[in-house]
Amino acid sequence: MKNKEVAIFKQKEIRRSWHDDEWYFSVIDIVEVLAKSSIARRYWSDLKIKLKKEGYSEVYEKIVRLKMRAPDGKTRSTDCASTETMLRIIQSISSPYAEPLKRWLARVGHDRIKEIADPELAMNRAKEFYKKKGYSKEWIDKRLRGITVRQNLTEEWGERGIKNSIEYAILTNEIMTGTFDRDVQNYKEFKGLKQENLRDHMDDMELILTMLAEATTTKLHRDRDSNGFIKIKHDASDGGRIAGETRKKIEKISGKPVSTHNNYLDKSETMERIDIQKKNIGGQIE
Repeated sequence: MKNKEVAIFKQKEIRRSWHDDEWYFSVIDIVEVLAKSSIARRYWSDLKIKLKKEGYSEVYEKIVRLKMRAPDGKTRSTDCASTETMLRIIQSISSPYAEPLKRWLARVGHDRIKEIADPELAMNRAKEFYKKKGYSKEWIDKRLRGITVRQNLTEEWGERGIKNSIEYAILTNEIMTGTFDRDVQNYKEFKGLKQENLRDHMDDMELILTMLAEATTTKLHRDRDSNGFIKIKHDASDGGRIAGETRKKIEKISGKPVSTHNNYLDKSETMERIDIQKKNIGGQIE
């Protein structure tokens, strides 16, 4: 297992995965450390029921299933939680081993807080993350610039009345559909992705067009002084359409599509996923 995929606590490997711009930890691994149980999965299954019954439904709902490598070398979906959610789970476990683990997770959270105060730290961490995964310097520069453009856009949304994750997702899909004729989920399927971040598997031109769409949308919000979901959605549609028109011009002149199946997954894994998708939709994937 690669070092970046695990953290060590008391000589015990805690599997983790980078998801939604933060570390998510394997709940089973944490439970095994705290409960000292040989049947951690059963313990966690009972604890989930307890959390729900005791009114901790918001904790239960924040658990996500991410692909992680198991001790036998196979990759399986595993219940994972962010640092904040994991701390809430730990509070529900009666164990003398809980306090050291709380301090350990707090240090992880402390690093994140420092990055919020100094965004350059976050950018440096992201740069090292992508570098270790084998991305080129040129790609990393574009990806980091894209992160900044995206943050500027979402900050505008927050200031102009967009409040919940559903609205953010709708607006993002509006932009992506206008730009690439595919919403986020369809684009991920097209590239043979599952839980992975779509933008981490875009090539240079895809990243540039995404930045163009989101930067244009931000400009339209400011120029039109748009507020509220309806007007914001109209801007997002226009921003995506403008980038989409640019994409179509490029494709017309070059004679080749901008969007491809290319990604940064292992080649054999990618082909297996795409083959499954072809079977699921009767071989209609292009």
